[in-house]
Amino acid sequence: MQILKPVLLAGGLIASAAAWSETPLPAELTAEDLAGAIFERPDVEEIERDGRTILDVTSLKSSDGRFASGMYRAGKSRFEITEPYGVDEFMYFLEGSVTLTSPDGTVQVIEAGEAVTIPKEWTGVWETDGYTKIWVIYSEDGSGL
Repeated sequence: MQILKPVLLAGGLIASAAAWSETPLPAELTAEDLAGAIFERPDVEEIERDGRTILDVTSLKSSDGRFASGMYRAGKSRFEITEPYGVDEFMYFLEGSVTLTSPDGTVQVIEAGEAVTIPKEWTGVWETDGYTKIWVIYSEDGSGL
């Protein structure tokens, strides 16, 4: 049995919660998702890049389109990022690692169980033998999400 609770709207109007066609809910990543089941969802995006398949799932995109989160799995790769990264991104690595080399020669190795936040202005070299990460991105204009 569904219990409908009244909701007070602007101007004193009352409607039931069922009147809303889309209720915002928290975006949970379950233990099964974190173990890899998330990549079996029908909304997983498969990206082909240089003969490799990358898996990306967005778990939440904010209503203003500036913030998003999800999970990502990629294999061995090396990128030279010569233009600013473009988004502020927090990453928590569940598996694998990444080596980030900044233009000043600073090298950072981020291993599974560790996190890094890359600022939108960052340039450098990204190298990995493969990884799975949780990502959280903020973009002021919504691009790159």
